[in-house]
Amino acid sequence: MSINLTILGCHSATPRINAHTTSQFLDINNRTFLIDCGEGTQVQLRKYKLRFSKIQCIFISHLHGDHFYGLIGLISTFMLHKRNHELHLYGPKGMKEVITLQLKLSKTWINFGLYFHELTSKSSELIYEDDKVTVHTIPLKHRIYTNGFLFKEKDGDRKLNMGKIIKHEEIDVCDYRNLQLGKDFKNGDGSIIKNELLTFPATPGKSYAFCSDTMFSKSIVPIIENCDLLYHETTFLKDKEELATTTMHSTAQQAGIIAKMANVKNLIIGHFSARYPDLNLFKQEAMAEFKNTELAKAGKEFQV
Repeated sequence: MSINLTILGCHSATPRINAHTTSQFLDINNRTFLIDCGEGTQVQLRKYKLRFSKIQCIFISHLHGDHFYGLIGLISTFMLHKRNHELHLYGPKGMKEVITLQLKLSKTWINFGLYFHELTSKSSELIYEDDKVTVHTIPLKHRIYTNGFLFKEKDGDRKLNMGKIIKHEEIDVCDYRNLQLGKDFKNGDGSIIKNELLTFPATPGKSYAFCSDTMFSKSIVPIIENCDLLYHETTFLKDKEELATTTMHSTAQQAGIIAKMANVKNLIIGHFSARYPDLNLFKQEAMAEFKNTELAKAGKEFQV
């Protein structure tokens, strides 16, 4: 599988014995990312036997405690474990100040490169890219500056159409790589054979959209459109829609509407309020709008 997502916590506000705050462990095309880092995240990583030493980047949606209070503890553990490769943190402006102050006052001197990428833009922007994966922000509407994140694999190489290739004697094995990369073939006489006549389309990259705390907002639809997997917060049911609007959160019904509008393939809902003892009510409400809905649950894995 090219995307493997493990839920570490999916409840709102405060951690409880069986209700952990937001954090997710994402493996996408052999890149290992942590998304949000609520209190107790490193305990959850250990519980589910996830190798958090592999984490390359951490993405923080916003600076509310249930989304980042576990970050300083995790960084300190990396230091104690003698991490020797760099760590990149992506999150709102102010993240560097709060983390470096805690490190300074606790006299914690880390022994690895710690790089802060602070975000301020209110428009979607590319914040991470390598040869396999891109990450764009998803501007959200919450009480403080907040972003979701769209993780997407780059499309694979084009596939060789050997039935067509063997008809052209000038095309040699050494030309195959250029064809896979989408380049046309130039004959010795200068004529061009278009790439699409010699190859099949590449396999499209898979995508995962994480939409943290936000009120209902159609503005995110063009950014997450057609993604393979969407996580959208659902703090309340529709019986508390007015409270959701006041606190700038979403209902399960609204998450289902967003998923349907964006034509995503699968929806995960989470960030449940403690006021609801039966979480199946969230699933039922969202499924009335969007059938392919699953509940987030600590330890649960989702694969694409």
